[in-house]
Amino acid sequence: MEVTPQLGIGQIVYLEKENTRLYAEVVQIVVSRQLCWVRPLLLIVVVNEEISTTDLRNTSDLLWSLSSFKAAIDTDVITWLAPLMAGEPKPHMIPNARQKLHKFINNMWEVKHES
Repeated sequence: MEVTPQLGIGQIVYLEKENTRLYAEVVQIVVSRQLCWVRPLLLIVVVNEEISTTDLRNTSDLLWSLSSFKAAIDTDVITWLAPLMAGEPKPHMIPNARQKLHKFINNMWEVKHES
């Protein structure tokens, strides 16, 4: 069964698991395989009302199930993305960002395959 994608190229979307959200920009939608190719932008973790953000702009692109993504509401994400886009990624933070993205994706993968 093919689902017509509700997302468009350039749109900001997110994946969510518990207290963590991965925001990304849609690069391409592969309708025939129901996949979405995205470019990660930001990881937000909320623990005990403390918010932690990680710049993911220099990490790897991601190909993931189209049905897992939700469209981000501009007013919710602009607060986080505006300052991020105003600066350049910090090279010394890239390994840490890659590690956090990898951990988040592994957690998403486990949840997806437990269902």
